Parts: sequence; structure tokens; C-alpha cells
Amino acid sequence: MGFDVLGYLGSLGGGVTGYLIPFLFVLTIVVFFHELGHFLVARWCGVRVLTFSIGFGTELLGFNDRHGTRWKISAIPLGGYVKFYGDENAASAPDADAVQAMTPAERKESFHHQSVARRAAIVAAGPIANFILSIVIFAAIFMFYGKQSTTARVDSIQPDSAAAAAGFVAGDVITAINGRPIVTFAEMQRVVSGSAGAPLDVTIDRGGMRLVLKATPALREVKDNFGNTHRIGVLGISRAMEPGDAKLEKSGPLKALALGVEETWFVVDRTMSYLGGVIIGKEAADQLGGPLRIAQVSGQVASLGLVPLFNLAAVLSVSIGLLNLFPIPLLDGGHLLFYLIEAVRRKPLSERSQEIGFRIGLALVAALMIFATRNDIMHFLKAAGS
Repeated sequence: MGFDVLGYLGSLGGGVTGYLIPFLFVLTIVVFFHELGHFLVARWCGVRVLTFSIGFGTELLGFNDRHGTRWKISAIPLGGYVKFYGDENAASAPDADAVQAMTPAERKESFHHQSVARRAAIVAAGPIANFILSIVIFAAIFMFYGKQSTTARVDSIQPDSAAAAAGFVAGDVITAINGRPIVTFAEMQRVVSGSAGAPLDVTIDRGGMRLVLKATPALREVKDNFGNTHRIGVLGISRAMEPGDAKLEKSGPLKALALGVEETWFVVDRTMSYLGGVIIGKEAADQLGGPLRIAQVSGQVASLGLVPLFNLAAVLSVSIGLLNLFPIPLLDGGHLLFYLIEAVRRKPLSERSQEIGFRIGLALVAALMIFATRNDIMHFLKAAGS
């Protein structure tokens, strides 16, 4: 008996459009700005851009601009690319014969004849654009919608929990963790969720008296409002909602921008901490999700409104920016690694070495996609059986 992944997703999101349209909306925004970063810096450097594509494969629709760039949307919406003059393919591998046969005038417009610094700037511009997009989205949310917060007040303590062992009582207000000021319950949750097994010094206000309690969050599986399971650190406390505890505050432009940077850095820090935990065996790799899980989450988040959907776009933008900076040939980080080696050696790697590197990179990226998709399918099977 088979398992219909798309049918399962559809049942969660109200049919195909319930998950497909939000997924394409979020992914298109993120991919467009990533490729726009490459495109704009390439133009500033005088490089001719042949193609700007959202998606891969067969072209669905497109047009040529006055500079001769073909802007198009392609059939497979799982990424995109910018193809420069002198490229052989979408991975920006050089067309050796064409590059050698170029005239001096053509070489000025060729990506592969630019200086190492210019090539590195063009390649790095994609991930940087993702981080900028994330900051802008978060800042816009804080400016026009506001930041929702709830005082970090303890309402109840679970028996035999880390909080019970540490001596928390109902009514305590958490004001700091390891010296870091805590203003909201969400800030407390963020610190605790990423600190499973790590002792924390938790400063509390108990009836006007300042106390410091030592607590070690336990690793637990918890379900969100959509039934998705997450493994995080927990203290075993619930919040209290007293009059005036819940606030929705809008920020001015400068504060919103600062909060946008802070929020973006939080996503970077948590992502890198998780990946580091996977490498050393502290975290389980089954939390890595692929396109199917992103589609599911997009549909779920879209049901909450446009603001949460843009928030997801910002988080995904950070993730794609980070992923592309990994030093894997085929990704932007792999190109930057090659350019670093070229700068040190004062000459590029041989065509054979680069070809081998791209093949290894393709194998690694394909393996990662297969692993993530396997995780997605196992996630849906587990959810269907629960």
C-alpha cells in the first residue's frame, strides 16, 4: 500500500493550491533576490548577463531586455541561475573554447576574464542579497505590523521538570539568562530551546526580590500547532497572561532595522549551531527538511496570514544564503573557495581540477537533496501513522 505525499500535503493545506502557491510565492521571492544580487553586481562590473532564470529546465515564459539579457521563468521551480557571457552552463563553468577565442572587446564583458576580486564580488552578491532581503523583511514587519511580546512570567511548573528541580515557583518573572537580558517569554524560549543539556543561570524577579536559579533544559519532543514534531530544550514551565503582559509594539525605522539584523543573526546562529550539533552527533539529522517539508510549512504558515508567510520567506532567505556559502563546488561558496586558492597561487586551478571539483560538488548536493527528501517522506509517514 503506497503513501501519497502530495495528497497528504493537500489534506493539510486545503488542496494543491493550499501548499503549492505559498511554496512558490516564498521560494520565488528568495530565489529572485539571490539571483538579482549576482545580476546587479555583474552589471556594475561590466559583465554581460545572458540569462536570468527563475527555475530550471524548459522555459515557460520570458523576454529580452535592452541589454540582451533573457529573463525567464522555467518549468522546475526549485532554484534559479544567472548565466554570464563565457559560461558553458548554469553552474558558471567556463566554456574553454569560447573563452579562448574571444576578442579583447569580448573579454571585457566575459565573467571569466574579470579579476579575482570582481568575480568573488559577483558570486558573493547572491548570498549577501539573501541576508539583506531577510533584514528588510524582518524590519518591515517590526515597522508596519509590530513585534508581539508577552512578559516572561511563570504560570505553572511541570512536576519532575528542569524548572521544578531548579526551584521555580508560579509568579516568577525571568529577567535574564546567563547575563543576557530577557524581556519577553519568546526570548526566554529561544535561549532555552537551543540549550538542551547546558546549565543556565536564570535570573528571576520574585515579588521584587532578585534571585539566580541554575537550570539545565531537558531535550524533549514537542508538537507545534500544526502537529509537527520538534526536538528542543525545555524547562517545563508555562506562561502567565496577566493584564498588560501581552503587547504589540511598532518600531521606528532605525530600531526596526536593528531588530531585523538581530533576527537575521538569530537564524544564522541557530542554523549553524544545529548543523554543528549534527556533525558532532549532538543533534539528529532527521530535522533537515527538503522541498516537500518547505511546501508543507509554507501552506501551514499561509493559513495564519501574510505576515507569518513573509516571516517564513525571511527565514528561508537566510537559510539559502548560508547554504550557498558552504565551500562546496557548484555552490557559491565553492566558487569563492576556488577564487581564494587562485588568489593565493596567483593562478587559477587547472580545468581538470575544477571539473573534478564540480563533479564532487554535484554529487554532494544531489546526496543532500536525496537525504532531505527522504527525511521529508519519513516525516509524512510518521505523521500519517500517528
